[in-house]
Amino acid sequence: MRFLLTDEQREFARSLDALLTAADVPSAVRAWAAGDHAPGLALWRRAAEAGVFALAVPEAYGGVGPLPVETAVACVELGRHGVPGPVVESLAAGVLLGSVGGAAAKEWLPGIAAGTEVVSLAVAGYGPYALDADAAGAVFVVAGDELRVVRGPGEPMPSLNPARRLFRPAEGGEVVASGARVREAARAAAAWATFATAAQALGCGEALLRATVAYVKQRTQFGVPVGSFQAVKHRLADTLLGLEFARPLLYGAAVELAGDAPGAGAAVAAAKVAAGEAAYAAARTALQLHGAVGYTEELDLAWWLRRARPLRDAWGTPSVCRARVLAG
Repeated sequence: MRFLLTDEQREFARSLDALLTAADVPSAVRAWAAGDHAPGLALWRRAAEAGVFALAVPEAYGGVGPLPVETAVACVELGRHGVPGPVVESLAAGVLLGSVGGAAAKEWLPGIAAGTEVVSLAVAGYGPYALDADAAGAVFVVAGDELRVVRGPGEPMPSLNPARRLFRPAEGGEVVASGARVREAARAAAAWATFATAAQALGCGEALLRATVAYVKQRTQFGVPVGSFQAVKHRLADTLLGLEFARPLLYGAAVELAGDAPGAGAAVAAAKVAAGEAAYAAARTALQLHGAVGYTEELDLAWWLRRARPLRDAWGTPSVCRARVLAG
């Protein structure tokens, strides 16, 4: 099968790229890491105005989705630019509430689609933490067949990346749905979270490779650019191949999700493994080829380096996803 994005989808990617390029995302990331959410939330609203969060919200609640291919396009761009915040969790919460329906969907989904509500999500079996809960108006917690809404961030937990802040949701909260429909909705939401994280990882890897290629063209050794050395070329080529092999898996998974195919879960898991590992390999390549300067926080590259490993492991570690692929 030959799969290509449509003209509208490519234009969507270009418009997001232009929006984020003009927005000084690294400054917003640094502020977010320091606990100042204002620049990041302003960026969030601009992304929402472009239609990003409406992609996972059903039309009945003010969205345009669910649209997996367009979501992949958006998340690749958001990952490439390093946009902070619980993007994946808000998208997955849109799928969760859209599947559950009821009063909670009517209350929260229009705001999620419009970007006026920032929410986080924790699903049992995918880690005990909610991402950036201190910037969210609420945290949706799924445990068993029960869906709760927790106000407040809960207990902060250590994180290697201060721009990805982790919180253990507080006990209690309001139970807004229960029963078998919650279990089914949680499975769908977790699949979307895994899928969107894979897209962000692919974008992160692209950003790391692009920055590294630019750097090795400028850095010289023995009077020539280090990018002219064959060993460096081979390392960059291997990194590029990893990312390019992950891309069709990601969009193939999007097609599977869009068609609600029986093998969608395995396709999503395969995409997550490929994109996560490729992004992490791109981070290792970037760190090695930048040399000592790659370790400095003053270099914007440091924030992408810190994102690659968490994106590889969030919403399904490589070993967990490989097991899902094998299980079909």
